[in-house]
Amino acid sequence: MLRGLSFFLVLLSFVSSAKANGREEKCQVTQQITARIGCVIDLSSRVGKEQKIAMEMAVQDLFKSTCAKVDLHLKDSQGNSARATAAAINLLSSKQVVAIVGELTVQEAALISEIDNITESIVPIISLTSTATIPRSASLQRPIFIQIANDIVFHMQCVAALVGHFQWRKVTAVYERNNEFSSTSGIIALLSHSLSLVNSEIEHHRDFPSLSSLSNPDAFVEEELKKLRSKNNRVFIVMQFSLQSAVVFFKKVKQIGMMDKGYAWIVTDEIASLLDSVNTSVKYNMQGVIGIKTNFFETTASFRQFKTRFRRIYGLQYPDEEETSSPSLFALRAYDAIGAITRAVTTLQQGNATSEELSQKILSTASLGLSGMLEFKNRMLAQPPTFQIINVVGRSYREMAFWSPRYGFSKSLMEKGMDNGFSEVLGSTYWPGGLQTTPNWWTPVNVDRPLKIGVPARGAFKQFVDVKHDPGTNETRISGFSIDVFKAAVEYLPYQLPYELVPFNGSYDEMVKLVYNKSLDAAVGDFEVISDRYHYVEFTQPYISSGLEMVVPVKPDKLKEKWMFMRAFTTEMWFMLFVTHLALCFVVWLIENEHGDNPEIKGIGAMLWFSVTILFFANREQVHNNWARLVLAPWLVVILAVTATFTASLTSMMTLSQVHPSMLDIGTLHKLNATVGCNGNSFIVRYLTDVLDFRPENIKSIASIGDYPSAFEKQDIAAAFFVVPHAKVFLAKYCKGYVTTGPVYKPSGFGFVFPKGSPLAIDISEAMLAATENGQIEKLEKQMLAGLSSPNCTSSNNLNGGPVGIGPGPFSGLFQISGLACSLAYLVIVARIVRKHLRDLSYTRLQAMLTDTKMWRHLA
Repeated sequence: MLRGLSFFLVLLSFVSSAKANGREEKCQVTQQITARIGCVIDLSSRVGKEQKIAMEMAVQDLFKSTCAKVDLHLKDSQGNSARATAAAINLLSSKQVVAIVGELTVQEAALISEIDNITESIVPIISLTSTATIPRSASLQRPIFIQIANDIVFHMQCVAALVGHFQWRKVTAVYERNNEFSSTSGIIALLSHSLSLVNSEIEHHRDFPSLSSLSNPDAFVEEELKKLRSKNNRVFIVMQFSLQSAVVFFKKVKQIGMMDKGYAWIVTDEIASLLDSVNTSVKYNMQGVIGIKTNFFETTASFRQFKTRFRRIYGLQYPDEEETSSPSLFALRAYDAIGAITRAVTTLQQGNATSEELSQKILSTASLGLSGMLEFKNRMLAQPPTFQIINVVGRSYREMAFWSPRYGFSKSLMEKGMDNGFSEVLGSTYWPGGLQTTPNWWTPVNVDRPLKIGVPARGAFKQFVDVKHDPGTNETRISGFSIDVFKAAVEYLPYQLPYELVPFNGSYDEMVKLVYNKSLDAAVGDFEVISDRYHYVEFTQPYISSGLEMVVPVKPDKLKEKWMFMRAFTTEMWFMLFVTHLALCFVVWLIENEHGDNPEIKGIGAMLWFSVTILFFANREQVHNNWARLVLAPWLVVILAVTATFTASLTSMMTLSQVHPSMLDIGTLHKLNATVGCNGNSFIVRYLTDVLDFRPENIKSIASIGDYPSAFEKQDIAAAFFVVPHAKVFLAKYCKGYVTTGPVYKPSGFGFVFPKGSPLAIDISEAMLAATENGQIEKLEKQMLAGLSSPNCTSSNNLNGGPVGIGPGPFSGLFQISGLACSLAYLVIVARIVRKHLRDLSYTRLQAMLTDTKMWRHLA
């Protein structure tokens, strides 16, 4: 069997070799048609290198398949327009080429055509400069100038569809001025028209010169980007950039922070189609960018074979770039262009055709080729292009969806549009900076001018805002609960918010007026949301509930504390214990003294002492009767359970002892003309005078939380007024000795201050709601209070009273068992006593009768 297989393989190899030799002999004996094709490309660029290799591969494949010999005459333009024009003219005059292929713009082709008319050497010019072409009027169209590209209108429609989906109302357009798209009335007008159909518009646009023509492109790009960064728009569309310029451009974008959270970038085909051809460092600078690239079929056998050969040849010729040797759309179109020219020349028998006829034949013989969507300008194919939407993530990019003019967005090429919308097709998008939500199209802050946010430096409660200045380092540190909440909210904003915190030594009302006067951009701290401040500023959503409370020292009830142990049980429980215990002890005494058998328990005094010692299991008196033991057994269990419960209840009551306020209400303060304390920098002073009718001389300003206890001890104040969050902090720090009498009124809470109409107030409010829903703010509040609470502190600083005494309910089962045993023993002992009494009585009577009988007999 192995011999047969070996023979088959040798035979197959012989047949294949014979066919190849036959084809070569046929190409040698058959008259060969030679086509001289001129090529003008930039061999210093990635696109030029790909086009060179693809054209050479096309020449080899054409010779193998059709025996056509194609002579390529390559000229390097070095990215210079004058050099490209001169190279094309040289090819026409000296090489007698039948067509010119390369990176020639319409302006360069027009100049070449004028010279052609003089020299009468007109040949077709096929342009590979761009992936898109702009429509031109009939007067500008030349029959011998052919562009292999899609109509740019389709590109603009795809970009507009993305902008419309993300609901961006304004965008900034950026493009490179290096070809026919240099006119503002061209590409900008087309993009503006497409955006208007989705209710969007171009707010700013900036054209960049070819960066290769600049002496210091890095400095130029950085300066231009900073100008764009100073604008409020954050959505950028980058169009018609060469790869070299795009690499420099996005490198600077990353360096100056325009690839951070809040920005959005869309790149068109010229950049997106080359992402497979760039190294990882370039993609690193483009993380989160969305791109549109012309789709071509990468799964066909012909493309896979082409890609394998291309990568091998590219790696051999350019070993430094072997890592990124995949072919792009530019290589495929160059390959297809050589094939189209050769087939047209072969069909027309080169010498018998004019340039116009050759041009028409090239158009008529154009096929889809490797690119899958080869479109020759001047002859629109019936099938419009399909674009692939990609998202740059990590070392490569993620394929998101497809878009076509006819069907819109779809998950695959087999689907004809999506009724459920693009969101389900797209899935989650990775945005610059790792943002999870779609960025806003604008930002209310100029990155180059951070927000100036005031914070209270003289607040009485440093737990909310604490401002410390270090003279050694000359640094000011600002911390506290309010600052942490603000920072947490900023993290949820869909854009970067540059700001600086500025300590302010005035009152809270003065800081509100500074925000109103635009001296401050905002104010962050423990600001109470009250109605009169709304006339001047805008408040965010309250981040903590508030209100006004009165705190007073505790006035203990000395008399009740002496008899506190009595409140461990209810009166009913004490009564039941006393009565039941005496009854049981009486029954036991009765049983033990039925026959006088137990001399240790005789008399009432012995019974009472026995009832006391049995409570502590310290009785020395022995119980001999089984009925007495039956009575005592369940009752000892009751005593054990009651003792344990009493100990636990009394311990709890001593820990949570009931407190009583020294001042009951505001009316009492008025009657006594008492002095009260509060934070002098807050709104509380105005509220005490205007609403609660306190005299200004009866209001003492307290500078810090630590000054309140000493003010109470010195009797400088009889009560203190706090907003609820401050009251929580005070009672957590000084848990013993003070109590709150309840809320005086309930406003909204603490919020941050912004100028009237500021969109930041809405954005910060939404961000704080998100932080609240995630439990972040509650966690911060617990951390603040946990750092203040003492281990002995409890939550008993209220007027709701102490623990309630325990009633007989929990012991009812034990009481019933003990009562049944006692009752049964009592009935038995009573019955026995009665029976004994009756028996003794009968015996006495009988004895008396016998005595009487004897007397009568004696008398007789």
